Amino acid sequence: MSESLLIDVNASKEEKYKALIPQINALVDGEEDVVANLANITAALKEAFGYFWIGFYIVKNGELVLGPFQGPIACTRIQKGKGVCGSVWAEGKTLVIPDVEAFPGHIACSSASKSEIVVPAFKDQEVAMVLDIDSDELNTFDEIDQKYLEELMKSVSKFL
Repeated sequence: MSESLLIDVNASKEEKYKALIPQINALVDGEEDVVANLANITAALKEAFGYFWIGFYIVKNGELVLGPFQGPIACTRIQKGKGVCGSVWAEGKTLVIPDVEAFPGHIACSSASKSEIVVPAFKDQEVAMVLDIDSDELNTFDEIDQKYLEELMKSVSKFL
């Protein structure tokens, strides 16, 4: 297991993802503890991209419950269909939100959050958790983020 990431800070977003995803997969390979893996994934994403908030919400007892994250304190529980994370859980698809203030029913865990991407992970064809990434800038996330984060979440689904 590597103890540091090899990411060119001057690389494009896509180049960073191409370098990062294999390193994350190597980092979690062989580790059976889900919390340890999710903690390392959030740390790797935070180190590579420096986004405002990165974390997981895990489906437990009929609600999303906060899991490992990097950033300021966060909402602890989210109901299905509520906010961006709850909507991703209900719809089972990634949502890219350029301006969270324009999203109906957005849950403002932090007023500093301006844009967001939320990506589901599946177990037995059901959403088991979501990866939530917030930026303190508008229009941060795009199809490049969606493509590589969905790829990452398919890897995450393998150890759920």
